[in-house]
Amino acid sequence: MRNPYDVLGVPKGADEAEIKKAFRKLAKAYHPDSNKDPKAKERFAEANTAYEILGDKEKRAQFDRGEIDAEGKPRATGFEGFSGFGGGRGGGFDFDGFARARGAGGGAGPGGVGEDFISHIFGEAFRAGGAGPGFSRGGPARGEDVAAELSVSLEQVAGEEKMRIGLPGGRDVDVMIPKGVVDGQTIRLRGLGGSAGPRGEPGDALLTIRIQPHPLFKVEGADLRTTVDLPLEDAVLGGTLRVPTLTGAVEMKVPAMTGSGRTFRLRGKGLPKKDGSRGDLFATTAVALPAGDDPALTEYARRRREAKAGTA
Repeated sequence: MRNPYDVLGVPKGADEAEIKKAFRKLAKAYHPDSNKDPKAKERFAEANTAYEILGDKEKRAQFDRGEIDAEGKPRATGFEGFSGFGGGRGGGFDFDGFARARGAGGGAGPGGVGEDFISHIFGEAFRAGGAGPGFSRGGPARGEDVAAELSVSLEQVAGEEKMRIGLPGGRDVDVMIPKGVVDGQTIRLRGLGGSAGPRGEPGDALLTIRIQPHPLFKVEGADLRTTVDLPLEDAVLGGTLRVPTLTGAVEMKVPAMTGSGRTFRLRGKGLPKKDGSRGDLFATTAVALPAGDDPALTEYARRRREAKAGTA
C-alpha cells in the first residue's frame, strides 16, 4: 500500500476539505460501476483505504507519528536494542553480516542469506513453502478480502444507526454508520473476510455505502438543501413555516414580503460530520398561489397592473 498522501495526491499539510475533495474525485473516476478498467477496482479500494486514514483526524495523526502503516495497522517495532552480527546497539539485525560470518557453507552467495538459515529460524515449514494451513513463505497466510454493499437512507445516516448486514459466506454482522460517510465510500471491516486457516490471518470485508436518493433533500457534503412552499399571505405579511428535516419538522419564521428563491439556513439540521458536529439545512422558498379562483386576489392584481400602466 502506497503512502495515503500520494494515493490521494494531496500534500501532508492538506486540510479536511482538500482531502475529501481529492477522495471524491478518485472515487468518481475509479468506481467499478462506471469504470470497467480491470485496474479501476484496485485503485478505488486503494483510495478508500487512504481516505479511511486521512479522513479520520485520529488515524491521520497516528500515521503522521509513524504509529500505523498505510493500511491502518500498527507498525512493527523491529529489534531495537538487539546487537546482531555487524549491527550496532539499537540497530536492526544484520542478516548479511550473519551470512558472511557463517562462511561459504551457509548456502548463500556473497552477502546473501541461505534458505537453510531461514529454515533454522522459522522451521522446516518455511523451506517447504508452508507445511501447514495458515503459513506461507512470507509469514502467516492471509484470507481473501470480500466485498459487500450497504444501502442506507438519509434518515439512517442522520441517526447514525446500527444496521445488520449479511456478508459473503453467510456471516451477519452489525455495522454502525460512521460519521461523515459519503455515497460510494468503502469501509474496511478488518478480520471479517475469508478465513486463512487456524494459524492464518483472516481477510477484510470491504463494505461500500450507498446512500439512497431522497425525495425532499439534496446532499451537498454534510449540508442539505430543500424547497418549501410559502403561502402567498405569508409571503406578503410574514409568518411561520413548518420545514421538514431528517429528524422531524421544525418551525421557521419568514419576514413580510418574502419572495420565491429566498434561502434560509437552519443550523445543525444537516448530516453528521467526522468531528461530531453537524452540517446545515438550507431551505429555499417557493411562493404558492391559492388553489382555484380567488376573485379578491384577481381584482387586487388587476388594479396593481392598471396602476403601474398609468405611471409608465
